[in-house]
This record gives sequence, structure tokens and C-alpha cells, in this order.
Amino acid sequence: MTLIKSISGIRGTIGGKPGEGLSPLDVVKFTSAYGEWIKKQASGKIKIVVGRDARISGLMIENLVISTLIGLGIDVVNLGLSTTPTVEIAVPMENANGGIILTASHNPKQWNALKLLNGKGEFISGEDGQELLTIADQEDFNYADVDDLGVITTNDKYFDIHIKEILDHELVDVEAIKAAKFKVAIDAVNSTGGLCLPPLLRALGVEEIYELYCEPNGQFPHNPEPLPENLTEISKTVVENKADIGIVVDPDVDRLALVCEDGSMFGEEYTLVAVADYVLSKRKGNTVSNMSSTRALRDITEKAGGEYFASAVGEVNVVNQMKAKNAVIGGEGNGGVIFPDLHYGRDSLIGIALILSHMAQTGKSAKTLRVGYPQYHISKNKIELTPEIDVDLILEKMEEKYANENVNTIDGVKIDFAEEWVHLRKSNTEPIIRIYSESANEEKAEQLAQKIISEIKEIIA
Repeated sequence: MTLIKSISGIRGTIGGKPGEGLSPLDVVKFTSAYGEWIKKQASGKIKIVVGRDARISGLMIENLVISTLIGLGIDVVNLGLSTTPTVEIAVPMENANGGIILTASHNPKQWNALKLLNGKGEFISGEDGQELLTIADQEDFNYADVDDLGVITTNDKYFDIHIKEILDHELVDVEAIKAAKFKVAIDAVNSTGGLCLPPLLRALGVEEIYELYCEPNGQFPHNPEPLPENLTEISKTVVENKADIGIVVDPDVDRLALVCEDGSMFGEEYTLVAVADYVLSKRKGNTVSNMSSTRALRDITEKAGGEYFASAVGEVNVVNQMKAKNAVIGGEGNGGVIFPDLHYGRDSLIGIALILSHMAQTGKSAKTLRVGYPQYHISKNKIELTPEIDVDLILEKMEEKYANENVNTIDGVKIDFAEEWVHLRKSNTEPIIRIYSESANEEKAEQLAQKIISEIKEIIA
């Protein structure tokens, strides 16, 4: 059993003893802490938006969360089955004080999580999260008297609202998409993407949609993380149906992966690159991605006359840097596109609309777009953590070992060599050390990764 408390929320496996996984008691405890934290920030009647992905434990967690919030005297707007970006849009539209998204994102079915939002519909900061954890540790909760309990309202209109916001944006070219008569294959991994991707694509004027796993029953047909090894079936579907592109989202629809018309992977690192390329062709500006993302975004930004900035890993860190640098587009190299015109959160739906607009306006296929970008390859590896492994010591030793290189320590240790880089950091969402390396091709990236991994194992030994 695993329970992780981090900048990415409260995440854990279902079952086991309290404190060791995401048990019902833990759900109530951390929801109570969040409710108390919100009450300290606001006066008057408090309102929270709640939505969830389709994973099996979702309804149980939803019932616990909503009951706890109304027990604190907080009103709840329940979106039911939703997506992370849809909840993020709903919070300010509802004039709510915050939001909770019940999803473990890309994690397998045994996981669930509470993703916590502030009144802007953005993830709470690390400092706010620490204050919340202190409230939880001290169990400093004050529940409402019977006459002051919160009330629940349900709202199932936010997919429609979200889609309309996208269609109304000036960079989304519906007429060009209609004229292109695109054929699109989608894989929604049997979660809430199955409820919003087909209507979005129809509204955009896509001619044919080939649906894989669009029933939101939480029975993930494959590992839900949109990595190449998990996307063999949609690759086959694209080729067999002569589709123009394949689209894959994770269970909460904040990560977007693409498949080219020949069945090859566009590469989740290049989702943001392609969207940024389109946005930068329309407006000059800066871009931001996290330190574990490809250099290709920097290259295309500078070519377009903008400036690129890197942030620490974590959506809230990317958003803070985007605001500080007035970025017109940003995100993360895991397929997370953040388009601030819509909202400051990773959003696959706007990503899809912008990618299809890009293809339609340029007349370029997905494959042609992909090969036109600077060619890099990222190798993504990890080392499982055990209690006796001292991660801080490992990072310190690696920083010392490469002191003569360009080393950045704002988030773990990133070592920038002339032609390649490697980034080592402890995950916010899993008990692992992530080792990401990028070089000119797959072989070189893998060689660099294995060299670093063997050096880390020497330190552990």
C-alpha cells in the first residue's frame, strides 16, 4: 500500500490500513483538512466544485469527499464524471472557492487521488499544501451543526461549456478542420475522455471518428499512461482505417499523446512542441516547460522570436513561471498543454483543437509536422525506492560528480552537457527516482541514462 502527499495532491492505492494507502479514513481526513484550509481563506458561505474520472473507486471516493465537505458546512457543485481541465474551468465559472478532482491521472486502476484547486481553478501551491498537511496532522477540523450543513447541487453541463469555450477561441479554425475532412482514431482508456472527445471532434467537424475504449467504466484496457508501449492497438487502428491521426488521453484528460498516420508515435514530448509551433505562428511570445521536457520547445521558440524558460517539474511550477514570463503557451513534456487564454491547467481538449487547426491550415500530415521539428530523443527511466535509499544523498553525490558541467538544482539535479542532458529527481506521484535523458537519438539517450543509473546504483551500494 502507498500514500503520497505532494505538490500533486494526495495520492494512494485503495485498500489496506489507514495511513498506509488511500483508505476511507484518509480520504475523510485530507478532505477535512482541505475544507478547513479553504474556510481560512474565505468568508461567508463556501462552495467547492467536485468532479472525478471513471476509475472503479471513483464513486466511493466521491461519496466520501462530498459528505465530508457538506459536513464541514460547505456547499458542493458535483460535476460527477468529468475531467481535470473541465473542473478547472468550472471553479471560476461557478464563483467557487476551490475544487477537488478525484483522479490518479496516469496511474493504474488501484490508485486514486485528491487533486486540490484554489479559487482560480489552479492547483494549490506547495506552501498552501504544507499548511493543509499541518491541519491534517493536527486533525484541526470543525464540523458544522445540523442547521449549517452544506448542500449539494449537480451540474452535468460543463462538458458542453468546455467545448463551447474551445470552439469560440480565435485560434481554433473549425471551418478549416471541416474542409480537411479528417479521419481520427481515439483511445479514451475507458475513462471520461470517452464522454468528451467524440462530441468535441464532432463539433470541430471531423468527418470520421474511430473509437477505442470510450465506455467510462474504469476498466482500463491497458496501462493508462500514454506511452508508446501502451499504444499498440490505436497505432494499428490508425493504419487499418487510414486515419489522419490517432489521439490518446489519460484517465483525467490532461495528457495528450498523438499517433501519426503511418502508425508511428508522434511522441508525447512533441505534443506541446506542435501546439506551441501553431500558437507562435499566430502570435509572438514566450514559452515555458519543465526541466524534464525536450529542448525542441526552446529551439522553435527562439526561431519564432520568443524566449524559452524552464521551470521545476509540477504543473503549479510551470504555471507560476508562465505567469512570471507572460508565456503565450506552456506545459510539460508528458503531453500536457497549458494554453492560458482558456485557463492555467493542462488541457488535452484545447490541445486537440489546436493540433487539428494546425494540420488543417498548413495542409501538413501529422508525420510531416513531426519530422519538421528539431530531432531529439528522450529516454525515461526510473529506480524503485526502498526505505533505506537516501535520495538526497544520491542527488548530492551526483551534483558533486558533475560539478564541472552546467548543473541546475532547482528540482533534483539536471546536468546539461553540450549536446545532451540528464535530469534526476524524486517523483511527486510515485515512490521512484526518475532519470530522464535527452540526446540526438535513442541509442545515445539510452547510453547516457544507463551510465547515470549505474553510477546511482554504485552510490546506493
